[in-house]
Amino acid sequence: MKPVPPLFTPRTSTRRGRAPTGSQLATHAGWHPSKVSKIEYGKQTPTEDDVRTWCAHTGAEHHVADLIASLRNIDAAYLEWRRILNTGVRRRQRHAATVESETRLIRGYDPALIPGLLHTPEYAEAIFRQVIEFNQVPNDVEAAVAARMDRQQQFLYRGDHKVHYLIGEQALYTTVGDDSVMLGQLDRLLTAMSLPRVVHGIVPMMSGYRVSAINFVIYDQRQVLVEGIGAAQTVTQPREIAVYEKAFETLSGQAVLGGAARSLIAVASNRRMNV
Repeated sequence: MKPVPPLFTPRTSTRRGRAPTGSQLATHAGWHPSKVSKIEYGKQTPTEDDVRTWCAHTGAEHHVADLIASLRNIDAAYLEWRRILNTGVRRRQRHAATVESETRLIRGYDPALIPGLLHTPEYAEAIFRQVIEFNQVPNDVEAAVAARMDRQQQFLYRGDHKVHYLIGEQALYTTVGDDSVMLGQLDRLLTAMSLPRVVHGIVPMMSGYRVSAINFVIYDQRQVLVEGIGAAQTVTQPREIAVYEKAFETLSGQAVLGGAARSLIAVASNRRMNV
Protein backbone atom coordinates (compact mmCIF):
# COMPACT_ATOMS: atom_id res chain seq x y z
CA MET A 1 0.00 0.00 0.00
CA LYS A 2 1.39 3.35 -1.02
CA PRO A 3 2.06 5.67 1.95
CA VAL A 4 0.09 8.89 2.15
CA PRO A 5 2.34 11.79 1.14
CA PRO A 6 2.65 14.91 3.28
CA LEU A 7 0.65 17.91 2.12
CA PHE A 8 3.71 20.17 2.48
CA THR A 9 7.31 19.01 2.02
CA PRO A 10 10.66 20.76 2.54
CA ARG A 11 11.10 20.89 -1.25
CA THR A 12 7.60 22.00 -2.18
CA SER A 13 6.57 23.92 0.91
CA THR A 14 4.95 27.32 0.35
CA ARG A 15 7.62 28.79 2.65
CA ARG A 16 10.53 27.46 0.59
CA GLY A 17 13.13 30.11 -0.12
CA ARG A 18 11.42 32.85 1.86
CA ALA A 19 10.72 34.00 5.42
CA PRO A 20 9.50 32.93 7.85
CA THR A 21 11.60 29.99 8.96
CA GLY A 22 9.87 26.96 10.42
CA SER A 23 10.27 28.19 13.98
CA GLN A 24 9.08 31.67 13.02
CA LEU A 25 6.04 30.23 11.28
CA ALA A 26 5.19 28.19 14.38
CA THR A 27 5.53 31.29 16.56
CA HIS A 28 3.34 33.44 14.28
CA ALA A 29 0.71 30.70 14.09
CA GLY A 30 0.78 29.96 17.80
CA TRP A 31 1.80 26.35 17.20
CA HIS A 32 4.16 24.02 19.05
CA PRO A 33 7.70 24.52 17.62
CA SER A 34 7.77 20.97 16.17
CA LYS A 35 4.46 21.21 14.32
CA VAL A 36 5.87 22.71 11.12
CA SER A 37 8.47 19.99 10.63
CA LYS A 38 5.95 17.26 11.51
CA ILE A 39 3.60 18.53 8.79
CA GLU A 40 6.41 18.89 6.24
CA TYR A 41 7.68 15.36 6.82
CA GLY A 42 4.25 13.73 6.86
CA LYS A 43 4.23 12.88 10.57
CA GLN A 44 1.15 15.02 11.16
CA THR A 45 -1.74 15.77 8.81
CA PRO A 46 -2.81 19.43 8.98
CA THR A 47 -6.41 20.51 9.45
CA GLU A 48 -8.08 22.86 6.99
CA ASP A 49 -7.55 25.70 9.47
CA ASP A 50 -3.85 24.75 9.63
CA VAL A 51 -3.64 25.06 5.85
CA ARG A 52 -5.26 28.50 5.87
CA THR A 53 -3.01 29.67 8.70
CA TRP A 54 0.13 28.33 6.99
CA CYS A 55 -0.69 30.06 3.73
CA ALA A 56 -1.68 33.31 5.44
CA HIS A 57 1.70 33.54 7.19
CA THR A 58 3.74 32.61 4.10
CA GLY A 59 2.03 34.87 1.56
CA ALA A 60 0.59 31.88 -0.28
CA GLU A 61 -3.14 32.47 0.00
CA HIS A 62 -3.53 31.56 -3.69
CA HIS A 63 -2.61 27.96 -2.80
CA VAL A 64 -5.38 27.51 -0.22
CA ALA A 65 -8.04 26.03 -2.55
CA ASP A 66 -5.65 23.48 -4.07
CA LEU A 67 -4.20 22.43 -0.73
CA ILE A 68 -7.58 22.01 0.95
CA ALA A 69 -8.78 19.95 -2.03
CA SER A 70 -5.76 17.71 -1.60
CA LEU A 71 -6.35 17.45 2.14
CA ARG A 72 -9.98 16.41 1.71
CA ASN A 73 -8.96 13.73 -0.79
CA ILE A 74 -5.70 12.57 0.75
CA ASP A 75 -6.98 9.13 1.77
CA ALA A 76 -8.67 8.40 -1.55
CA ALA A 77 -6.20 10.03 -3.91
CA TYR A 78 -4.37 6.77 -4.61
CA LEU A 79 -6.20 3.46 -4.92
CA GLU A 80 -4.28 0.28 -5.60
CA TRP A 81 -6.21 -2.00 -7.95
CA ARG A 82 -5.51 -5.14 -5.93
CA ARG A 83 -6.88 -3.46 -2.81
CA ILE A 84 -10.06 -2.14 -4.42
CA LEU A 85 -10.59 -5.34 -6.44
CA ASN A 86 -9.91 -7.77 -3.61
CA THR A 87 -13.57 -8.79 -3.50
CA GLY A 88 -14.03 -8.77 -7.29
CA VAL A 89 -14.56 -6.23 -10.08
CA ARG A 90 -18.22 -5.48 -9.34
CA ARG A 91 -17.22 -3.32 -6.36
CA ARG A 92 -15.39 -0.95 -8.68
CA GLN A 93 -18.51 -0.60 -10.84
CA ARG A 94 -20.62 0.30 -7.82
CA HIS A 95 -18.11 2.97 -6.79
CA ALA A 96 -18.13 4.41 -10.33
CA ALA A 97 -21.93 4.52 -10.31
CA THR A 98 -21.88 6.54 -7.09
CA VAL A 99 -19.51 9.12 -8.57
CA GLU A 100 -21.53 9.30 -11.79
CA SER A 101 -24.79 9.82 -9.91
CA GLU A 102 -23.34 13.09 -8.58
CA THR A 103 -22.09 14.20 -12.00
CA ARG A 104 -23.86 16.03 -14.79
CA LEU A 105 -21.07 16.12 -17.38
CA ILE A 106 -18.44 13.46 -17.95
CA ARG A 107 -15.51 14.20 -20.25
CA GLY A 108 -13.18 11.33 -20.90
CA TYR A 109 -10.31 10.25 -23.13
CA ASP A 110 -8.91 6.79 -23.75
CA PRO A 111 -6.15 6.25 -26.31
CA ALA A 112 -6.67 2.50 -26.77
CA LEU A 113 -10.02 1.27 -25.41
CA ILE A 114 -13.73 2.11 -25.64
CA PRO A 115 -15.09 3.94 -22.54
CA GLY A 116 -17.07 1.81 -20.10
CA LEU A 117 -20.40 3.62 -20.46
CA LEU A 118 -20.43 2.70 -24.17
CA HIS A 119 -19.56 -1.00 -23.79
CA THR A 120 -21.58 -3.89 -25.11
CA PRO A 121 -22.03 -6.70 -22.55
CA GLU A 122 -19.62 -8.88 -24.53
CA TYR A 123 -16.90 -6.22 -24.68
CA ALA A 124 -17.32 -5.49 -20.96
CA GLU A 125 -17.10 -9.19 -20.14
CA ALA A 126 -13.87 -9.60 -22.09
CA ILE A 127 -12.37 -6.55 -20.34
CA PHE A 128 -13.35 -7.83 -16.90
CA ARG A 129 -11.99 -11.31 -17.55
CA GLN A 130 -8.63 -9.80 -18.46
CA VAL A 131 -8.64 -7.55 -15.39
CA ILE A 132 -9.44 -10.54 -13.16
CA GLU A 133 -6.71 -12.68 -14.71
CA PHE A 134 -4.08 -9.95 -14.58
CA ASN A 135 -4.80 -8.90 -11.00
CA GLN A 136 -5.62 -12.39 -9.70
CA VAL A 137 -8.82 -11.29 -7.96
CA PRO A 138 -12.13 -13.10 -7.36
CA ASN A 139 -14.19 -13.88 -10.46
CA ASP A 140 -17.51 -12.04 -10.39
CA VAL A 141 -17.75 -11.27 -14.10
CA GLU A 142 -21.49 -11.71 -14.46
CA ALA A 143 -22.26 -9.35 -11.58
CA ALA A 144 -19.73 -6.80 -12.86
CA VAL A 145 -21.19 -6.82 -16.38
CA ALA A 146 -24.70 -6.36 -14.97
CA ALA A 147 -23.47 -3.45 -12.85
CA ARG A 148 -21.82 -1.79 -15.85
CA MET A 149 -24.96 -2.16 -17.96
CA ASP A 150 -26.97 -0.63 -15.11
CA ARG A 151 -24.52 2.28 -15.03
CA GLN A 152 -25.25 2.88 -18.71
CA GLN A 153 -28.99 2.93 -18.12
CA GLN A 154 -28.66 5.33 -15.21
CA PHE A 155 -26.32 7.78 -16.90
CA LEU A 156 -27.17 7.64 -20.60
CA TYR A 157 -30.94 7.31 -20.45
CA ARG A 158 -32.07 8.95 -17.20
CA GLY A 159 -31.71 12.36 -15.63
CA ASP A 160 -29.90 15.23 -17.34
CA HIS A 161 -26.45 13.64 -17.63
CA LYS A 162 -24.20 14.21 -20.64
CA VAL A 163 -20.98 12.59 -21.82
CA HIS A 164 -18.30 13.85 -24.17
CA TYR A 165 -15.94 11.01 -24.97
CA LEU A 166 -12.78 11.03 -27.01
CA ILE A 167 -10.90 7.90 -28.04
CA GLY A 168 -7.76 7.34 -30.02
CA GLU A 169 -8.37 5.66 -33.38
CA GLN A 170 -6.30 2.79 -31.97
CA ALA A 171 -9.28 1.92 -29.73
CA LEU A 172 -11.14 0.77 -32.87
CA TYR A 173 -8.40 -1.78 -33.51
CA THR A 174 -7.36 -2.96 -30.03
CA THR A 175 -8.84 -6.47 -29.99
CA VAL A 176 -10.95 -7.08 -26.90
CA GLY A 177 -12.35 -10.60 -26.97
CA ASP A 178 -12.43 -11.55 -30.64
CA ASP A 179 -13.58 -10.14 -33.99
CA SER A 180 -17.26 -10.83 -33.29
CA VAL A 181 -17.02 -8.94 -29.99
CA MET A 182 -15.28 -6.06 -31.72
CA LEU A 183 -17.81 -5.87 -34.56
CA GLY A 184 -20.63 -5.69 -32.03
CA GLN A 185 -18.79 -2.99 -30.10
CA LEU A 186 -18.10 -0.91 -33.19
CA ASP A 187 -21.77 -1.12 -34.13
CA ARG A 188 -22.63 -0.03 -30.59
CA LEU A 189 -20.41 3.03 -31.04
CA LEU A 190 -22.39 4.05 -34.11
CA THR A 191 -25.63 3.73 -32.14
CA ALA A 192 -24.24 5.63 -29.16
CA MET A 193 -23.19 8.53 -31.37
CA SER A 194 -26.86 9.10 -32.21
CA LEU A 195 -27.88 9.52 -28.56
CA PRO A 196 -28.76 13.16 -27.78
CA ARG A 197 -26.65 13.26 -24.61
CA VAL A 198 -23.52 11.71 -26.13
CA VAL A 199 -20.76 13.50 -28.01
CA HIS A 200 -18.17 11.07 -29.32
CA GLY A 201 -14.97 12.04 -31.10
CA ILE A 202 -12.07 10.04 -32.48
CA VAL A 203 -8.49 11.31 -32.59
CA PRO A 204 -7.01 9.95 -35.84
CA MET A 205 -3.87 7.82 -35.57
CA MET A 206 -1.83 10.18 -37.75
CA SER A 207 -2.64 13.22 -35.60
CA GLY A 208 0.32 15.27 -34.49
CA TYR A 209 1.66 15.01 -30.96
CA ARG A 210 0.05 17.62 -28.70
CA VAL A 211 -0.29 15.98 -25.29
CA SER A 212 0.80 12.67 -23.78
CA ALA A 213 -1.70 9.86 -24.25
CA ILE A 214 -3.18 8.74 -20.92
CA ASN A 215 -6.58 7.45 -19.88
CA PHE A 216 -8.51 10.01 -17.81
CA VAL A 217 -12.09 10.97 -16.95
CA ILE A 218 -13.22 14.42 -15.77
CA TYR A 219 -16.34 14.56 -13.59
CA ASP A 220 -17.85 18.05 -13.99
CA GLN A 221 -15.09 20.30 -12.65
CA ARG A 222 -14.98 18.38 -9.38
CA GLN A 223 -12.45 15.59 -9.88
CA VAL A 224 -10.42 13.65 -12.42
CA LEU A 225 -9.84 9.90 -12.41
CA VAL A 226 -6.53 8.82 -13.93
CA GLU A 227 -6.18 5.06 -14.37
CA GLY A 228 -2.81 3.36 -14.40
CA ILE A 229 -1.64 -0.25 -14.49
CA GLY A 230 -1.44 -0.79 -10.76
CA ALA A 231 -3.61 1.96 -9.35
CA ALA A 232 -6.04 4.80 -9.98
CA GLN A 233 -5.41 8.36 -8.91
CA THR A 234 -8.17 10.80 -8.08
CA VAL A 235 -7.24 14.42 -8.75
CA THR A 236 -9.19 17.14 -6.92
CA GLN A 237 -6.86 20.16 -6.90
CA PRO A 238 -8.46 22.90 -9.05
CA ARG A 239 -5.20 23.79 -10.80
CA GLU A 240 -4.54 20.12 -11.66
CA ILE A 241 -8.09 19.63 -12.89
CA ALA A 242 -7.51 22.65 -15.14
CA VAL A 243 -4.49 20.87 -16.67
CA TYR A 244 -6.64 17.87 -17.62
CA GLU A 245 -9.32 20.18 -18.97
CA LYS A 246 -6.68 21.83 -21.14
CA ALA A 247 -5.52 18.41 -22.34
CA PHE A 248 -9.10 17.42 -23.15
CA GLU A 249 -9.68 20.62 -25.13
CA THR A 250 -6.43 20.04 -27.02
CA LEU A 251 -7.46 16.50 -27.93
CA SER A 252 -10.96 17.72 -28.83
CA GLY A 253 -9.37 20.04 -31.35
CA GLN A 254 -7.73 17.04 -33.03
CA ALA A 255 -10.77 14.75 -32.92
CA VAL A 256 -13.20 14.13 -35.75
CA LEU A 257 -16.94 13.94 -35.12
CA GLY A 258 -20.09 12.96 -36.96
CA GLY A 259 -19.65 11.59 -40.46
CA ALA A 260 -15.86 11.63 -40.29
CA ALA A 261 -15.91 9.57 -37.08
CA ARG A 262 -18.44 7.17 -38.56
CA SER A 263 -16.17 6.68 -41.57
CA LEU A 264 -13.27 5.67 -39.31
CA ILE A 265 -15.51 3.18 -37.51
CA ALA A 266 -16.72 1.78 -40.85
CA VAL A 267 -13.15 1.27 -42.04
CA ALA A 268 -12.27 -0.57 -38.82
CA SER A 269 -15.39 -2.76 -39.14
CA ASN A 270 -14.64 -3.61 -42.76
CA ARG A 271 -11.09 -4.64 -41.86
CA ARG A 272 -12.47 -7.00 -39.21
CA MET A 273 -14.93 -8.56 -41.65
CA ASN A 274 -12.29 -9.00 -44.34
CA VAL A 275 -9.64 -10.62 -42.14
